[in-house]
Amino acid sequence: MPAAGLGLICVSAHEIMTYMVKTQVYLRQEELEALHREAKRTRRPVAALVRDAIRRIWFRPRVTGPVALWDGTPGRTSSQHDAIYDEP
Repeated sequence: MPAAGLGLICVSAHEIMTYMVKTQVYLRQEELEALHREAKRTRRPVAALVRDAIRRIWFRPRVTGPVALWDGTPGRTSSQHDAIYDEP
């Protein structure tokens, strides 16, 4: 029961509409099966998986300049690259 003088509480939901164009894509059988397996595993529509893959590949920022592959100081020099396989 609402407290005196506060009135009723209202919750409303606003849907956001995104304009999309339907398209057709030809896939090999194994590609389609893999998409369906991933859709079932993640409980997401195949179309959402395809859209996400397109965004990841085509909409990623362009890399400019050097890219660091690790953080911190290197533990070995390039001439010691096989040292990780040496027995202690």
